[in-house]
Order: sequence, then C-alpha cells, then structure tokens
Amino acid sequence: MEKAKVYFTKTITPETVVKMYEKLGVTLPGKVAVKVHSGEKGNQNYLHPEFMRPMIERVNGTIVECNTAYDGARNTTEKHLQLMEDHGWTGYFPVELLDAEGPDLSLSIPNGQAIKENFVGRGIEKYDSMLVLSHFKGHPMGGYGGALKQLSIGCASTAGKCYIHSGGKVTDQHTVWQNTAKQEVFCEAMADAALSVVQYFKGQVAYVNMMCNLSVDCDCCAIAEDPCMADIGILSSLDPVALDQACIDLIYRSEDPGRDHFIERVESRRGTHTIDAAEKIGVGTKDYELICVD
Repeated sequence: MEKAKVYFTKTITPETVVKMYEKLGVTLPGKVAVKVHSGEKGNQNYLHPEFMRPMIERVNGTIVECNTAYDGARNTTEKHLQLMEDHGWTGYFPVELLDAEGPDLSLSIPNGQAIKENFVGRGIEKYDSMLVLSHFKGHPMGGYGGALKQLSIGCASTAGKCYIHSGGKVTDQHTVWQNTAKQEVFCEAMADAALSVVQYFKGQVAYVNMMCNLSVDCDCCAIAEDPCMADIGILSSLDPVALDQACIDLIYRSEDPGRDHFIERVESRRGTHTIDAAEKIGVGTKDYELICVD
C-alpha cells in the first residue's frame, strides 16, 4: 500500500478547516453527513458550531450524531436534541440523530477481529457521503479520540456503542458496564466498527482532525480536565488510520511539558492498538507522508 497523504498546518481558524479539506482534492457526493461531537453538557473543551460553520456550509452538510450509552445529557433523543439546541448546533445547521428512530441498521464485518457486525443509526441510510470533523484529544476509555473513534463509537447507535464496548457481548445499556471487554478487544472492536462505516460509504469519506484544546479527557466528559498541552494544528486526510497516526506522532514529537501527561493517558489505555487493529483489517495505512501547508 502506498503512503497516505496527510496535510498539516499550525494555523487553527474556521477558514483553515475549509482550506485543509480542499487540499484533499475531493468533492463529497450527494447528501453529506457531517459527523461532529456535540459536546456533553458541562464540557469546556468541545469545538463549538461557530468554529465548524464555514466547513459545514462549504459541503452543505447535515450535522449527524448518535445517542450515548451512559447517563448524561445525550442518552435519549429528547435530551440530546435539547443539548444540540443549547450548544447552538441547530441554530446554524440541520441536525439529525441517526438513531432517533429504530430499528438500527446492522453493518456486516466478515473480517472483524472482535465483532462481526456493527449497529448504527438507521438514519445513516439518507446520506451518500460523510465528512468526519474530529476534535483530537485524550479519552478516559479509548486513550485518545480522533477519526477512528468518530467512525466507530460516534456512528454507533446506543445499542451499537454497548456492542463495541462489550466486544460483541451485549447491546443493553443497563448491563454494558458490567460486561466491558478487555481493553485490547475493545480497541479491536472500534477498529472493526470503523471499517464497517468506511465500507458503507464506499470510501466516500473525508477526515479533518483539529489538535486544539488538548485535554486528556474527551468532549463526552461533563467534568473534564483542562487542556494539558498547547494547540498543535489541523490535519486532513482521506485515510483515517494515517490521520490518527500522524496526530499521535505529533504528540510524541512535541516538546510541550504536558506531552507526558497526554501520552500516559494514551498508553495506559493502549490507545494506539486501535490504529494498529484498523490497519490490520484494511481501514487504512500507518505509512504516511506529512505535507505541511502554509
């Protein structure tokens, strides 16, 4: 497999997000689903809709999200839609919770390492392509959150999230936390689920990772640590494996005094195993060319 192209700039502005997408040289066809993180109620680090607005308008996209599998402001459709309004998303864009109406859509993963199917919100059937806008940061369970997590946990329905977290044991949000998989299995299940979404869209997916507000905690945390590192930049690619790997590499190369804290979060959760597992089953390649953009 030839090296994947990953574009990188240190400039972090709404307009630069558009510029980095345009560097990919693609036009996403048809109706475009734009996967973002809506941000849990109380979280101070999530990227706000004003920052995303030029990019989402550039592709005439619809914001898509799915409900969570844990208590909070996003575990039911009613509460999640209210949060989307409170956080300003519905004031700028059309918004859809993909799993607002059932039944879930099952995506087959014949070569899955941990799971053989992935449950996503049936609303995904309305879209022809996807733009994945990821706030790259740490994560209390996955070690880090980037493009692969947006594809997997992010697109999974509530039942699908439970299925991934349990390594294919349960789809019930009331029992999932008593049936969580071993960490390696969880990472492999995320990789499997990511593959199913990429294959569903037949590769018509583009990815932008924004390395700012670099907390060790995810935007899903109502109580999150403040960022421990200075902002790094924006990266884009057509390969989510290469993109996440490039972000991890930039963390390791950083001389920021907070890098060790961030790396401890990634390594203690074996976060890069998700990247390794995704490469193994063909989601993408870790072999990339980093192209700096002024």
